[in-house]
Amino acid sequence: QVQLVESGGGSVQAGGSLRISCAASGRTSSVYRIGWFRQAPGKERQFVAAINWGGGATNYGDSVKTRFTISRDNTKNTVTLQMNSLKPEDTAVYYCAASLGEIINLNSRYWGKGTLVTVSP
Repeated sequence: QVQLVESGGGSVQAGGSLRISCAASGRTSSVYRIGWFRQAPGKERQFVAAINWGGGATNYGDSVKTRFTISRDNTKNTVTLQMNSLKPEDTAVYYCAASLGEIINLNSRYWGKGTLVTVSP
């Protein structure tokens, strides 16, 4: 089992920055890929960013790729999402997800409970 706990959410004005983190515990050695999804009120959960647990191979959703950066610290078993130039449409609950294989999607095995990010105009 792998446990994921998100932290760092909060409120920020448009144009500001925020950093959220995901702490992984348990059998993290089994994780291949880890990332972030988000879900805005009334909308479907969507992919934000992902990275290989062993490093490298990042990818981003089209709406965030020039503004967000994902990174991981294996010594601390954490994955961080640095979000810059935030927009009101970035408002959502952000979920950390982990996959045992190369593909990370809505069917990934492990999920955190989410952290709320609110961006005001």
